[in-house]
Amino acid sequence: MKILVTGGAGFIGSHLCRYLLGKGHEVVCLDNFFTGKSKNILDLKKNAKFKVIPHDITNPINIQEHFDRIYNLACPASPVHYQFDPIKTVKANTLGVINILEFAKLNGARILQASTSEVYGDPLEHPQKETYKGNVNTLGPRACYDEGKRVAETLFMDYHRKYKVPIRIVRIFNTYGPSMDKNDGRVVSNFIMQALKNEPITMYGEGKQTRSFCYVSDLIEGLYRLMESDCIGPINLGNPREFTIIELAKKVVKITGSKSKIEYKELPQDDPTQRKPDITLAKKFLRWEPKIQLNEGLKKTIDYFKWLIKNEDA
Repeated sequence: MKILVTGGAGFIGSHLCRYLLGKGHEVVCLDNFFTGKSKNILDLKKNAKFKVIPHDITNPINIQEHFDRIYNLACPASPVHYQFDPIKTVKANTLGVINILEFAKLNGARILQASTSEVYGDPLEHPQKETYKGNVNTLGPRACYDEGKRVAETLFMDYHRKYKVPIRIVRIFNTYGPSMDKNDGRVVSNFIMQALKNEPITMYGEGKQTRSFCYVSDLIEGLYRLMESDCIGPINLGNPREFTIIELAKKVVKITGSKSKIEYKELPQDDPTQRKPDITLAKKFLRWEPKIQLNEGLKKTIDYFKWLIKNEDA
């Protein structure tokens, strides 16, 4: 098949492009390189079946090629990046989503929206099922992303109902692994970089808030299975094993052999206290569940960051 991946130079997008090429598909990566990095896809450029088109999806898409599948991953995904220009984040999830849906409609392509567990906000239901409507502060600093992704889901459903566009919606929970940006502000990359440099580990709040960490290769397998299934979604993809942030910090310090001490700071506004996916639907309809557990995934991610630091210093 011929497949378009928007945000294909990003953390998850680059892994997806690599996976799709490995299955023999022809892949076009569309990215404005705001958070995406050329180095993430450098090895892919040698593949004759891979092409990169620099483009911002908030502008109309005029590619004179036909696509069978479209994965829409184009949106900053960490608080540091999506709060840097919140209006642009909202535009990516509204104007950008309309542009990519119009392009899918024109192509007759099946299109998958990478939504997020952030649509659940600071959840009052635990674990979170896909039927849960969420607890989101529409006026808060995170709303550009939370509400943006909720609107994106609405647009996908409306294009499906009105124009019969074949859609898939996935709600992605905390994902980590190689190719993460060391400065993206997410907890795994923050802790690893601080630990490797023996700097204080920044802990927001008491560290009792929980997250469920899914290794990137598991997520990519789930994305592909959803795209090729008969299920529209939304479907949660994430690891249902739950850890407190303090537990994560201790694991990172132990694996790295770091001398870092924990430094406590004030918890940011609207930071969710609990986050854990109910993956019953993914198990039932996709026959999917994560295989890589946190210790194994952290070791692989730490090895990547060690390599990154070594090569940057060289």
